[in-house]
Amino acid sequence: MKRRPAVWLLAALALGGPALGETVAVRHPEGLVHGFLVLRTLTGETIADGDLIQTSKDGQVTSRLLFRFRDGSLHDETAVFTQNGTFRLVRDRLIQRGPSFAVPIDASLDGASGEIQVRYKDKKGAEKLVKERLEVPPGVANGMIFTLLKNIAPTTPETVVPMVAAGPKPRVVSLVVTPAGEDAFTIGGSARQATHYVVKVKIGGIAGVVAPLIGKQPPDSHVWILPGDAPAFVKSEGPLAPDGPIWRIELLSPTYPAAR
Repeated sequence: MKRRPAVWLLAALALGGPALGETVAVRHPEGLVHGFLVLRTLTGETIADGDLIQTSKDGQVTSRLLFRFRDGSLHDETAVFTQNGTFRLVRDRLIQRGPSFAVPIDASLDGASGEIQVRYKDKKGAEKLVKERLEVPPGVANGMIFTLLKNIAPTTPETVVPMVAAGPKPRVVSLVVTPAGEDAFTIGGSARQATHYVVKVKIGGIAGVVAPLIGKQPPDSHVWILPGDAPAFVKSEGPLAPDGPIWRIELLSPTYPAAR
């Protein structure tokens, strides 16, 4: 399952029209899941332990991605979506707080109405509240990027999906997903091949033209998916917050006390 992965990846930059995107067809429906994850720096330092928890009820899937940081920080995102032919977001909520995040945020998005509410603290520590209604295209990817990638065929040259970037000035951006070949990894003594996807954030309008010139173009994110009849998330590399560092999300195996 952007820097985002996630993920709500990026803050708005300035002016510009809404970005366009497409819906992703359901090839592999989601269901009951509880996965264990770890968040590390690119040098391998463990900074947070995580859970991915999914449940399904009354035609809706609830997916929660939770990271508890060693420094007391929290990343907690819950997305509710349907999967009737295509993936459609019902609602999403993102909470980020603690020293690992420069801007504490609590953002809620209604996928049908486009209503977004963002609570954050400015540089002086004052709490702010933003309420807006955006024109949200169908298939918005908030909280579902790993799910969507599992349903994009490795042979598809490019897929563009919309996403709402939460921040003081919320806006719709596009995530441009392209396959970048296969990378080998092993599970125990078994060799496997994961499809490597590159996720690029495309900012529309004047902001999209200016962003690279002023150093504000978000970095690409990278996600590895094991293809097959039951595709699985392998790892990702990208930021979890605007202007945040690039972190790696990987699967984690349980450990047990030494036998007595």
